[in-house]
Amino acid sequence: MFTIVIILIVALIIIAIVINAIQQHKEQVEAERRAELAKQKSIVDETEDVLIAAAQMPVSQQLILILHKRVLNALEAMYELNPKAMDLKQRVKDARERVNAIKPENLPPPTDNFLLPDNDKQIIIFIQGVKKLRTLLRSENAKGKVDTHVFLEEDKRLERLQLKVNVETLAKRARAAVQSNMLGSARQYYEKAIVALNAQANQDEFTIARRQELEHQLQDIQDNLRNTNAADREKRRDAERDELDELFAPKKKW
Repeated sequence: MFTIVIILIVALIIIAIVINAIQQHKEQVEAERRAELAKQKSIVDETEDVLIAAAQMPVSQQLILILHKRVLNALEAMYELNPKAMDLKQRVKDARERVNAIKPENLPPPTDNFLLPDNDKQIIIFIQGVKKLRTLLRSENAKGKVDTHVFLEEDKRLERLQLKVNVETLAKRARAAVQSNMLGSARQYYEKAIVALNAQANQDEFTIARRQELEHQLQDIQDNLRNTNAADREKRRDAERDELDELFAPKKKW
């Protein structure tokens, strides 16, 4: 009888351990499922924010397609993790329709006529958006979801757009500095813009023509600074001569 009791106790302990292990496994699986759902939701939210920003940029339909596919893949992963969610089922359907409606063969819009946003805050947001686009594009290429040729072409377009915004922002600040008679600051802005253009490995019509324009404007600034400095030196010499004349002038007799 005592042996049977011992066996039953041991059996109960084993059953409790097994049940606890199963419960822990279920909790771990559920935690991993929730974490993956949160990860995919973050991808959807991040990409949709970038799509909103991209709507204000001269980007290609090929790039828009890449972003929408990223949203679709994340939604499909979420629905697979939570197949009872009818809202996810509808979102997957809508996302797939958007992907199918995009025509990547359409020619990308030109960047030459692109106008900068009005204020510095908008410009900063724009530049951040371009950088985020390049980050997402690299991420999708690393996952094997974007052909290398497409990646290189789209990244080059984004790099050109980022360069144009940076250069035109510096040129805009330089012009404002000239109007405020801050020639030293204007010179620094022009020099930074020229350095950015020179740093481009692939020089094209835009970089060459814009660099020549900025170099000409920089030369005007440097000439003005030299003239201003020469005028200041002449004024100082005149002042010093006046002081010497007064010092050695014959004393007046009253």
